[in-house]
Amino acid sequence: MDILSHGLYGGVAFGRNSRRNYLTAFFFGIGPDLFSFGIFFASRILSFGQIPIGRPDASVIPSYVHQLYDFTHSFVPYAIFFAILWIMGKRSFAYLTLGWPFHILVDMPVHSLEFFPTPFLWPISDIRIDGIPWNDPRIFIPNIIFIIVLYSIWYYQNKKRKTSIERIMR
Repeated sequence: MDILSHGLYGGVAFGRNSRRNYLTAFFFGIGPDLFSFGIFFASRILSFGQIPIGRPDASVIPSYVHQLYDFTHSFVPYAIFFAILWIMGKRSFAYLTLGWPFHILVDMPVHSLEFFPTPFLWPISDIRIDGIPWNDPRIFIPNIIFIIVLYSIWYYQNKKRKTSIERIMR
């Protein structure tokens, strides 16, 4: 799925209480892509290299991107990260990080085996699902519609709550 959609899902699902929580949940929603592909794209920009539009040729993508992708798109490293937060007593923060495993869950059926299939059990297993690529109109269009619906519901719930609070304050 595209990085922006991941952030929007993370923010609306786990960070609705405040702007700070929203931005944190948004960040963890985009985190798996940011820490794998983002480093590659930043290095291309800083070196004035060509930025691929659309799906880049596999020969252009360095091996470290694949290694970071495996790490950031697996439930195993996330489970360790979450357990550490939980043990440290950072439970409310741990909740805000749930955009990370949600990112993995959403990616599993929308990545094909041809291009960055999701290694959701790495390093325990190399099993991957052959899904329908997220840029296919059967996935992309419903994704956009679903995001609009989710944010519309959130907007109207907040508007309704603020109206109720204003009535109480009078």
